Amino acid sequence: MNEDFLQYLWKYKKFKLSNLKTTQQQEIILQNVGIHNTKNSGPDFFNALMTIDDQKWAGNVEVHYRSSDWYVHNHEIDCTYENVILHVVWEDDMSIYRKDNTSIPTLQLKDYVSKNLLVQYHKLFKLTNKKWIPCEKQLSQVPRFIVDNWQERLFLERLEQKSMLITSFLRDSANDWEAVLFKLLAKNFGLQVNGEAFLSLANSLDFSIIRKCSNELCQLEALFFGQAGLLDDVIEVEYFKKLKNEYNFLKNKFRLNTNGIIPVQFFRLRPANFPTIRLTQLAALYFKNKTLFRDIISINTVEEIYELFEIDINSFWNNHYTFNKQSKHRKKVLTKPFIDLILINTIIPFKFIYARDHGKNPEEEVFKLICNLPHEKNSIIDSFAALNVQIDNAMHSQAMVQLKKYYCDQKACLRCAVGNYLLNRDRNLG
Repeated sequence: MNEDFLQYLWKYKKFKLSNLKTTQQQEIILQNVGIHNTKNSGPDFFNALMTIDDQKWAGNVEVHYRSSDWYVHNHEIDCTYENVILHVVWEDDMSIYRKDNTSIPTLQLKDYVSKNLLVQYHKLFKLTNKKWIPCEKQLSQVPRFIVDNWQERLFLERLEQKSMLITSFLRDSANDWEAVLFKLLAKNFGLQVNGEAFLSLANSLDFSIIRKCSNELCQLEALFFGQAGLLDDVIEVEYFKKLKNEYNFLKNKFRLNTNGIIPVQFFRLRPANFPTIRLTQLAALYFKNKTLFRDIISINTVEEIYELFEIDINSFWNNHYTFNKQSKHRKKVLTKPFIDLILINTIIPFKFIYARDHGKNPEEEVFKLICNLPHEKNSIIDSFAALNVQIDNAMHSQAMVQLKKYYCDQKACLRCAVGNYLLNRDRNLG
């Protein structure tokens, strides 16, 4: 039994409200449990309203497992606890007093909580190293409509988290939406291994330079490769030497520097994801689409996005993955799975916050896009599928990643719709 569960019981009134009495046998009529304080200091609930023995009270509520925890936590010497009007505990093991020696009324919750709720709680939170998630043996018992609604909320929650990065980029770039789009695309073209390196490269360039170089593919390639430090070597390849000469010209023209740029990595990457390939594809994307920002904002189907990302890169890369080693001929196109990742991590969050910031409701368009994308393939999705969770599209997979990372792994079942259903199963069935 932990205090989080006790706070959950109080916050959602998961106890018998009739004949409620303090341990001193004072009658309690509860009007408002108060506002949950999710910060680290101060009482657990602010501005609660209740009547205790015909006396109306407005103030704070503190929750502990035992009454004696009040002194363990040194609340008796903390002035922020002077306005506590009720001490809610599981077990009342001693009387608690304010500085003026007046007794703080105490409610012992274990006298009012149903046994079934406790059984469900112990099932859910039974400690075992074998469980992948706390409710894995009970998850199949949760009705589909509960899971469906929760997945939608989880997806929007994940979208909001991604939007925070966009908001910070907008703030740093004085609301230059095109510059922010470039930074997001660069970061996600780098994927997990080179994402931060590509972002540092994008941050090193004023977007006006991208605009000025977008009419020449060679200039964009030289710009990206040079800033990434990929043109520092001496390689006797004509294409390489041409890019290096072009970069030296651009470096002087725009007074470029590479301070703060994170070196790119090749280690443990599939050749198709080498930074050389992803940077030349990014360059080709901006060379092909002079109005990329406007197009992304205006189009609203997955098929149109696929078409927008159909690019042709320099033919040199058809039989190379690096500058100095020839490979088997293979055209380096942007694959649909890669574009899907860009949609999920860049385009959909970008369109979401752009529409919202311009006074529109973005949810319908965003759900249309995400639900038309295939679900991602990773160990989290595979494990949920093995537990018979239906995952039909990318909205579902994004939701389940959010669920695993921010609820299951954190044992935050009390904040989870699935956990709440399981805790209150008899009430739900009744």
